Amino acid sequence: QLQLVESGGGLVQAGGSLRLSCAASGRTFSNYAVGWFRQAPGKVREFVGSINLSGRSTYYANSVKGRFTISRDNTKNTLYLQMNRLKPEDTAVYYCAARSGIGIISRDVGIDYWGKGTLVTVSS
Repeated sequence: QLQLVESGGGLVQAGGSLRLSCAASGRTFSNYAVGWFRQAPGKVREFVGSINLSGRSTYYANSVKGRFTISRDNTKNTLYLQMNRLKPEDTAVYYCAARSGIGIISRDVGIDYWGKGTLVTVSS
């Protein structure tokens, strides 16, 4: 089992920044493509961004492109999401996800492991 634990959520004003972290343990983190999803109240879970095994390739949802940056540190078994210029519509529970093998995550299909999420609230 690969355990994923998110942290870094909280309350921030619109226009502010937050950095989320996802600490992995239990399996070799560098064997997994990883990404972030979010789920706002009353809405379906949606893809935010993802990164491949090496960290050289990233992919973002259009709604966050240019504002959010995903990165990973395989030496620390940690995934990050730097969120800048936050908007009230970014309010959601943010989940870390992992899928074994090469490639990049673009949707919540074939995900092997999920974290329990961290809440981000952006006030207007």
